[in-house]
Amino acid sequence: MHSPFMNKEAYDSGEAHMVLMNLMQSSVDALKSGFEATIQSLNSDEPIPPWHALSLDPISEFVPCMDGHSSFSSNHTYACQNTDMYAFVPHWAMGSENRVGNDVWGWTDAESGREFGMVGQGDGTAFVELQSNGSVDYLGRLPTQSVDSIWRDIKVIGNIAYIGSEAEGHGVQIFNLSKLLAPGLKDAPKEYNITTDLISLFDKLPIGRSHNIVSHSSKPLIAAVGSMPRNDSCAAGLIFIDVSDPENPKSVGCASEDGYVHDAQCLTYHGPHAKYEGADICYSFNEDAFTIFDITNTLSPVIISTTPYYGVSYSHQGWVVDENDQRYLLLDDELDEIFSRGWASNNTTVTYIWNIEDLEHPILTGHFNSAIKAIDHNLYIVDGLAYEANYKAGLRVIDVSSVNEDPTGSSFAEVAFFDVFPEDDEVGGVAEFSGAWSSYPYFKSGFILVNSMDRGLFVLKLTV
Repeated sequence: MHSPFMNKEAYDSGEAHMVLMNLMQSSVDALKSGFEATIQSLNSDEPIPPWHALSLDPISEFVPCMDGHSSFSSNHTYACQNTDMYAFVPHWAMGSENRVGNDVWGWTDAESGREFGMVGQGDGTAFVELQSNGSVDYLGRLPTQSVDSIWRDIKVIGNIAYIGSEAEGHGVQIFNLSKLLAPGLKDAPKEYNITTDLISLFDKLPIGRSHNIVSHSSKPLIAAVGSMPRNDSCAAGLIFIDVSDPENPKSVGCASEDGYVHDAQCLTYHGPHAKYEGADICYSFNEDAFTIFDITNTLSPVIISTTPYYGVSYSHQGWVVDENDQRYLLLDDELDEIFSRGWASNNTTVTYIWNIEDLEHPILTGHFNSAIKAIDHNLYIVDGLAYEANYKAGLRVIDVSSVNEDPTGSSFAEVAFFDVFPEDDEVGGVAEFSGAWSSYPYFKSGFILVNSMDRGLFVLKLTV
């Protein structure tokens, strides 16, 4: 039975969204207050907690997962399964004064095969390079375009990064990642200039804010979503930007009919619904529903379906299980665990399973409950494995390859994890913000990037 967390008016007005934003803001405010208190204690006789982010040193050596833990030192010990740690870089060591992390994405230079990470922080984006042994070189950073913000989002098409933020006046920074190939950066990291080092700046968002940046999987098209205000003509929906010429990004329409879009996955459709074969589809997560758009004509997008679901609290993000055979999609809801709703009544993380064989009538076929209490955030799926960044539970890897045979989720299994937030382990986890914001599992080398809000960047690799 569909029973939303709040009534439709609360979602339409943004009241439900503010519940989420305020909870996150309170968490980050507490985190930053802890940083300030720790800085003050450096000049006093008060001890600093050994696990505190400001006391964590970088790690540049292999730390295997043995007997359930990856242990480099007493303040660098993390519960794990089938996941080894190769490096760790705290936010302070990547040039951030804000020291709060958020999104993370990756880029592989097509010619050399070198692998790079873009690490979102409250005050900008840090750039790192992964070496073949998993160690990390910090190369520099691009500051925020306006002011600090908890929320920053990064996507890449070709060798170009597109960076948005909830900060007013920010717009979308367009940065050529080939700059990271310049010699000498690991010895002298560079602070890039927000004017002279950008290819261009897309400054046509209503007030410069965006909650997420979505990139089409196979076309030079991005979408800024959650671009406030809601009463703008695009209603904070999908705002499409043609980036075929990154120096001259162009507005090419928006999808406003279903209002605010929190996140989406946009790609060319290849699946069983023959009517839409070859169409451009956006699977969108719209607070109180799962909405599917046909955006083949970005100037006139069409809603294919919008579907509420059992336990819906805040439809946040999701990903198709197989981009080449789009039969199933997994969705995460960001408020169900906090408020113990539906299948998350015991605060354990819920992953929702959707049959999307008929795009006009998606069906919620089942769910998977983690054994650990935690809020889920971003998930991505590679070769039947779902990589979930579940805040204080860290990276959780779920084998979802059985979904075609058993779409209820009863055959899903957690096959690996790395808990980047050990402070709550003794109580079995808590459904609170902090810990792992997002992961990037697409490198050919097998290295996985995990960006922690309170600590920094982890470089991991599965052993399964």
